[in-house]
Amino acid sequence: MSSFHGEYEATVDAKGRFLLPGGLKKQLPEGETRFILSRGFEKCLTLYPLKSWEQIIAKISQLNDFDPKVRQFRRQFLGGATEVELDSANRLLLPPTLKEFAGLAKDIVLAAAVDRFEIWDAGKYKQLFEDFSPEAFSDLAQQVMAENKI
Repeated sequence: MSSFHGEYEATVDAKGRFLLPGGLKKQLPEGETRFILSRGFEKCLTLYPLKSWEQIIAKISQLNDFDPKVRQFRRQFLGGATEVELDSANRLLLPPTLKEFAGLAKDIVLAAAVDRFEIWDAGKYKQLFEDFSPEAFSDLAQQVMAENKI
């Protein structure tokens, strides 16, 4: 499994395309050109390299179909998931419905999230950090890391 890092700025053109930043492209496995783009848990999009997506789908396919929560989760998580591919100019196309969901306009940020990237409106992404104090981050880190025994 790949592990990504960094934050990358990009600009969405009038047709809804953006150039995959070079620093992000360098982190992808050789020849990786296909991705799954889906709604994020927050008002962002999530860009999964195909291999990362396949691992998630393998887990989801093992969930119990008879559990209504599983069915609702699948609808929410898989709804809108779209395969996108780099074009010859290393651009990705944002489907209009997903672009609208995340409120993406011209300036976006692609932020690493372990095995995927989140795509945020640049203003909303900046606001996330302005609204979160260092103390709140420290408290969150303590809670999350203690719960997961890392």
